[in-house]
Amino acid sequence: MADGKRLGIGIIGTGNISSAYLKAMLGRDGLPGFPVLDVKGLADMRPEIAEARAGEFGLRAMSIEAMLADPEVALIVNLTIPRAHVEVGLRALAAGKHVYSEKPLGVAFAEGKELVETARAKGLRVGSAPDTFLGGAHQQARAVVDSGVLGQLVGGTAFMMIPGHESWHPDPAFYYDIGGGPMLDMGPYYITDLVNLLGPVTRVAAMSSTSRLERTITSAPKRGDVVPVKIATHITGSMGFASGVIVQVAMSFDVAGHKHTPLEIYGTEASLIVPDPNHFGGTVEIKKVGREEPWNEVPVDTPYAAGNYRSLGVADMAEAILEDRPHRANGDLALHVLEVMEAFEAASREGRTVDISTRPERPAALAG
Repeated sequence: MADGKRLGIGIIGTGNISSAYLKAMLGRDGLPGFPVLDVKGLADMRPEIAEARAGEFGLRAMSIEAMLADPEVALIVNLTIPRAHVEVGLRALAAGKHVYSEKPLGVAFAEGKELVETARAKGLRVGSAPDTFLGGAHQQARAVVDSGVLGQLVGGTAFMMIPGHESWHPDPAFYYDIGGGPMLDMGPYYITDLVNLLGPVTRVAAMSSTSRLERTITSAPKRGDVVPVKIATHITGSMGFASGVIVQVAMSFDVAGHKHTPLEIYGTEASLIVPDPNHFGGTVEIKKVGREEPWNEVPVDTPYAAGNYRSLGVADMAEAILEDRPHRANGDLALHVLEVMEAFEAASREGRTVDISTRPERPAALAG
């Protein structure tokens, strides 16, 4: 792909998630790597963090200003905290760089729209995580849906319910601040995968609650610190899709445990279980109509199923730039997902069904 050409990239934000990106990009922990990505340097507002991460991977640390001025850097991978995604993205666009952001695209639809429209006006591209929908299990599920074996698509479910992050994350406060919460944190994985499977969303209805106004951190190094909770931590509702499918949703940081599968798609002829959209692989299962029909595993024969390929979307975007074709984890898709997530909050607050204005194209299936 891309005839052996490479695209220069720079990474801004070298916290926890940057390690997973770099392992996938460079080919560590048994991963093959993405040769199209030529990592030119790492930057962070805390230079010592960038230096440490650069040393870990044998790369060059540099200032954000130097990275944005570097003519060899064509694409900025923005791994900063959610509230900084749009600010950093706009700086990258102003410097003439394409930008790929960690999820979510922004913390509000209006700012995400500004980012996408600014890029379009400048002839630049925006991409955004999650890219897990490009993983082998999710592309296999997509192939099942596209085959028509499910019959007329009717409904689905999406469940992500956990106790929260304060028991394991080294610095979980931002999960409970504006821009955090279960919907903005984990919703992108579920909603993006559902758009990949079913097409765009047209309306949202929802209710939400906040069970506790404070959380006590039990993980190191901030064990014992008390974190204020500024967002809804339990969100339920429904999404109506342009295809006519209705999907029930529950996203929570308040639940001790549950037995729901992450994603299910229902048709008149069969039902489909889709694995955790926070991962690239997993087990896909199908059950056809009939009381005695069993659940059968669907063999996954698509690539990128056995490993953490975090940065697959960056690689697809880089190849798309070099090949002058659309990229899959694109800004229009991420903006749509952001509008849908924001609609859950508005629908809950206002007690009404919220219409969705954006209509992105369903991403092209990933060829083997």
